[in-house]
Amino acid sequence: MAELQRPTLCCCRKVLAVPGNKSCEGGRSLAHCRLVDVASASNFHSFKLRHFHLDLHLNFAVKRMTGWQVLELTPVQPGVQSLILDTHPSLLIHSVDCKVPGASGAPDVFLSLTYRIEPFTDYGSSLNISLPAAVVRPHRALRVTIRYPTTDGPATWWLDAELTCGQTRPLVFTQGHSVCNRSFFPCFDTPAVKSTYSATVRVPEGVTVLMSASRSAYSKQDRVFQFSMEYPVPAYLVALVAGDLQHADIGPRSRVWAEPCILTCAVSKLGGNVERWLNVAEGLFGPYVWGRYDIVFLPPSFPIVAMENPCLTFIISSILESQEFLLIDVIHEIAHGWFGNAVTNATWEEMWLSEGLATYAQRRITTEAYGEAFTCLETVFRLDALHRQMRLLGDNNPVSKLQAKFEPGVNPSSLMNLFTYEKGFCFVSYLSQLCGDIKRFDSFLRAYIEKFRFSSVIAQDLLDFFLGFFPELKESCVAEREGLEFERWLNGCGPPLCEPDLSAGRALTGPVQHLCDLWGMDAPDPQVISTFDLSSWSTFQTVLFLDRLLDRSPLSQEVMSLLSSCYSALLDGMNAEVQIRWLQIVVRNSFYPDLPRVRSFLHKHTSRMYTVPLYEDLCGGVMKCFAVEVFYQTQARLHPNLCRTLQQILFQSSALNTSTAPSLLTSPPSAPSSPTDPPANGTIALRDVNVSA
Repeated sequence: MAELQRPTLCCCRKVLAVPGNKSCEGGRSLAHCRLVDVASASNFHSFKLRHFHLDLHLNFAVKRMTGWQVLELTPVQPGVQSLILDTHPSLLIHSVDCKVPGASGAPDVFLSLTYRIEPFTDYGSSLNISLPAAVVRPHRALRVTIRYPTTDGPATWWLDAELTCGQTRPLVFTQGHSVCNRSFFPCFDTPAVKSTYSATVRVPEGVTVLMSASRSAYSKQDRVFQFSMEYPVPAYLVALVAGDLQHADIGPRSRVWAEPCILTCAVSKLGGNVERWLNVAEGLFGPYVWGRYDIVFLPPSFPIVAMENPCLTFIISSILESQEFLLIDVIHEIAHGWFGNAVTNATWEEMWLSEGLATYAQRRITTEAYGEAFTCLETVFRLDALHRQMRLLGDNNPVSKLQAKFEPGVNPSSLMNLFTYEKGFCFVSYLSQLCGDIKRFDSFLRAYIEKFRFSSVIAQDLLDFFLGFFPELKESCVAEREGLEFERWLNGCGPPLCEPDLSAGRALTGPVQHLCDLWGMDAPDPQVISTFDLSSWSTFQTVLFLDRLLDRSPLSQEVMSLLSSCYSALLDGMNAEVQIRWLQIVVRNSFYPDLPRVRSFLHKHTSRMYTVPLYEDLCGGVMKCFAVEVFYQTQARLHPNLCRTLQQILFQSSALNTSTAPSLLTSPPSAPSSPTDPPANGTIALRDVNVSA
């Protein structure tokens, strides 16, 4: 979701007890233990949030949302004196009012409340609202109204027309994962809290608004959109997009939204596949409970590849180039309809409960829809990336834990890494192997969704339910099996304790490894190599081949020349997922003859997922001057947030003094007189982190 940062991790915190060792007396852990979410300043334990309503006016001219929020709450503890919500400095509180329903027919009570803003972390603040004792009674409802405008905070991305696909009208979208929505509206910004919500959004003429909601209506005369989400969701899954958007139906419960210039392409890429994937998923995991499954394609400035907002998946338009990556990303977001949205991880320290299970579910869907070989190929490609990340981090890095504990103040997004997805997937696969029959495990997952639907869980909930569903496994003490203990899976550093059997994909992965081995010889034989036709390979085969070549860097200039003569022209005609990997090989091996291809690629592609990896590689080697030149040529078409990221990469500071830069821009660097190996680069680029939510 962003570049992997290295958070300050706390390894001494008491670990979650494994099944059989009750960490609190009786029943389900969340019902009896006080859950701690160090990423939230709120006192969410003190209230039951029943519903909230947003009333917003969007002003594109000044890039501001103005309006109010109404929270319907019930205190659940005696003696509550304040309501504490998560907020952000970009969200400016104007007033706070309270309405308390009168008792026994008495009139409602309206009060203006005092409040204060207090610092919390660099990603948010706390809004502390004083509640008079006379109106706060356990289990008696109250309604709090907060009036505010919000500016350009972490959740809200205002795009000028030049940054959209059509380049004709501006667009705005929100991105709440993990803790950004506190800059969109004050909230209990924790996945442990779920509620229904509604919204009224007022916009200029010609603007279409979409939200992650189950129902919507539009008044053309008033230019007002109404939304309602009838199912409880956590704050981070509330999302909005507004701009020049049109739609086309692609199934009985699915619709594609996009700017007019890319709508036809999006529809042609997806066709009737979405309904097919939904049907397969329902056959495996039970009914899809959200009603609609719509997709909106967003401009390249969208900071991640895809986001599983309920009823409305957000996905970056850049992915339309690659049919196979598009397929995987959409199916992954569909899987979140069960794992992540219906049943959610209660804290960000256990994101694997969402991403690991969704990745497993995604692969069950692709196996049913496209066969085991295809799924194995995609899994090999992802596990290769996991082990690549492991080599960079080291086996003992605590970020590789499934239960990665972090200190207060650490942004949960920094834990968004491949371990969350792939190590989590391997653990879920191990659980499926324990029960001995994948269909029996499908039945368990259906029962798990039915049991915990619309709630938030911790790992102990999942594992206790697993052992209760398979009592014979509990009796045989599988949770304590030596070397594969559940506690070790959750709290041990390093790679997965075991990986699933992927031999069913050997017909697709075998030729890839064979060709890699040929290129690894001291003197590659062009005649033998020419017998491999990459144009007949799938995208996943090609990117697996290029990734493994990249792992072999540095390569000699002779090998690079031969690689270029064999593949450069062919790869030019392939999608961006293929091209970026070849260009990373070019950059990391300082192969100057193909540098114009790097320039062309960076002029064409302005999304974070394609720019950041190349700029990191350029600056990690001997091509920094070239990188600076290309940045100045393209920065007008980059989102300001991405510009800041690239400036940090280029100049190792958060701001750029352009008056000192011209000396770097005189001309492209000339090729060195002798081959130069790129220095070892320990940077973990966005490409090394998972690309979808």
